Amino acid sequence: MRRLIVVYNPNSSQYIHVEKEVLSRIRKIQGYVIGKFAIKKTDFETNVKSLKSLLRAHDTVIAAGGDATAAVAVNAILESKKDITLGVLPYGNFNDLARTLGTMKYDDISASIAKLYPLDIIVDGKHWRYATCYTTIGMTAEAVELFDNPKIRAKMQQGHRSSWRSYLQLASWYFKNRHRKQFLPEFRLNGKLIHPKTSDYAAVNGYSMCRVMRGGRDYLKPHIFRSETERTTSFLRLFMLMAKSILHRVPGCDTEGDLLEFVRPSTVEIQAEGEYRTFENVRRIEIKKPAQYLKVIHK
Repeated sequence: MRRLIVVYNPNSSQYIHVEKEVLSRIRKIQGYVIGKFAIKKTDFETNVKSLKSLLRAHDTVIAAGGDATAAVAVNAILESKKDITLGVLPYGNFNDLARTLGTMKYDDISASIAKLYPLDIIVDGKHWRYATCYTTIGMTAEAVELFDNPKIRAKMQQGHRSSWRSYLQLASWYFKNRHRKQFLPEFRLNGKLIHPKTSDYAAVNGYSMCRVMRGGRDYLKPHIFRSETERTTSFLRLFMLMAKSILHRVPGCDTEGDLLEFVRPSTVEIQAEGEYRTFENVRRIEIKKPAQYLKVIHK
């Protein structure tokens, strides 16, 4: 008998909704062995490794949570290299992957299957993480660290739809830190030296970025995604970027892969869909699409 595994975070403020709207209904599904995987209070990699060890070929995995919960499921499935189908339901602050797939409510998980081509983030020749919707390097990546503060997490997680609280915290951090330092060390992008005041690199693959910024349908393409470099330490430039991203689409150029080469070994912040890491003595970061795709429930 086929297995259906629900991935969720029992420590999330929205767990009560997951229990009521997802777990209680999934238990009644016929023809599946129902299993659960609870995200633990450890690091991202440990959760990915634990889930990966449980997966079998032909499983269906439903990630009921925010983008961080979905990212654990995505990376575990891709690293397992097994024939597994992923569905995503939105119980977080931004829910970019659920928004990309169109699976915004429980009944949507019976929709059709599509192939999602993720981004592969490679640091100094070693795979770090897969990202389905976006990844950023620099200032925006460092800003994500503020969500590790327990008091801030408590504020932004109040209520079932609380992304506006996250934006308030990010705005506060931005005005305190935007002139503090250089966020991206000097680097070349695909061989071209980038302006020294550049603060951010972003690669966008999904329908949205942080909920309000519009992406596209590059996640359905096996090679192409969009990338951009920007100086967001300038409030005017940030305002113009946000206006373009909300009213039209995140600016940038189509690419089949980007290579960031730092002029000297550097400390760099990278984040993928809200999960970040600080790397020391980095020389090269490559963003590309792997040959492997992810089977997803898509509406």
